[in-house]
Amino acid sequence: MTITPRAGAVVLALGATLGVGVLAGFAPAAAAAGPWFPVALVLAAVTALCCAFSTADQHRAYPDAPGGYAYIRNQLGPWPARIGASAHLVGRAGVAAALAGAFGAYVVPDHRVAAAVGLLVVTAALGASGFRWRTGPSVAAAAVVLGTLALVVLVCFAVAPPANPVGTTGGPGFEGLMSAGSLLFVLFTGFERITAPLPGDRVFSDRVLRFAVPAVVVVVLVVSVAVGAALLHQLGPARLALSPAPLRDALVAADGRALLPVLAVGATVAAVSSLFFVLGSARRTLVGLVETGDLPPVRASWPLEVVGVASAVLGVVALTPATALAVGACGTAFYYGFTNASARVLLQEDRTWPMRTACLGLGLSVLLAMSAPTEALFVTGAALALGTGAIALGRVRQAVR
Repeated sequence: MTITPRAGAVVLALGATLGVGVLAGFAPAAAAAGPWFPVALVLAAVTALCCAFSTADQHRAYPDAPGGYAYIRNQLGPWPARIGASAHLVGRAGVAAALAGAFGAYVVPDHRVAAAVGLLVVTAALGASGFRWRTGPSVAAAAVVLGTLALVVLVCFAVAPPANPVGTTGGPGFEGLMSAGSLLFVLFTGFERITAPLPGDRVFSDRVLRFAVPAVVVVVLVVSVAVGAALLHQLGPARLALSPAPLRDALVAADGRALLPVLAVGATVAAVSSLFFVLGSARRTLVGLVETGDLPPVRASWPLEVVGVASAVLGVVALTPATALAVGACGTAFYYGFTNASARVLLQEDRTWPMRTACLGLGLSVLLAMSAPTEALFVTGAALALGTGAIALGRVRQAVR
């Protein structure tokens, strides 16, 4: 079967997108905004669309640059780039930890931490060996994940929920909706798989991206709304907010326990497919820091793999899955704030999208980052300070030598 460039771009992005957000994002979002959290999905989708436009334009202007860190450095200078790189690495570590934790919660719930650490180590080792997630595996992964989610939605709506759902959550407000939007932002951030491809990945034309980027965001939004509505229907906002594995608990509540092995397969595919992209994205930022002298030179790639996976393992061990997800979302939103800020100053001839999208993306990214849960903001701020300080120290040592 021949896959058109447009379809190929959509499938590649979906393989990197349908991961931690859909597996674990709905529970903390329901805790923040109650039954109104699906509204926050629209805000997250608009933010992601603006960020995707910005990264696509920057990759077009700097096709050989090693990712967002280099884009920011080229446009805004070294210090904003160092802060942006720290935010990106913190975000990637948090998302990777949440992905691995979701895998453990769905597949090996009795040994969640051990399973999460094992998945991170194996995935990092495969990435270091040169393995790449191409179009063929991405098609298969997207089909498995979408099929699994469709099955969950059908079962949840086919069986009537309990007549009196247990408890209610607090009344939603603007603050709760924004916090939910921050958590759900990671549902959409796999778009960089096609807007800023990793070395060796397929590069798509502007014409293809003008179709594929909005299509990916719309598909993920529709799927997420359907899954979120199904979980709310079956569990209610209170049970959903407390669930460590919402899709599994919804199937059990709908008398679908026999389908749990199918869900485990879908969760495994979603976690592995997304985790390859997340760790590869962190690796590229570290490579950019080495190439510009902000980090000491390395003779092999494995030390960079160790840094990336060690940060994620620390997140698995030290943070709850919900906090890891919130830290990942907060760091990622801060990073895209810098990315959109640098995209604003691109020359007109380097643009395929209006400058207004970068301005809107900048404002929304900062707003979502600052709306993250307090604990996640504290952890992210401390990690940003530590990371930026370490990069600056490495630069000073390089200059002394």
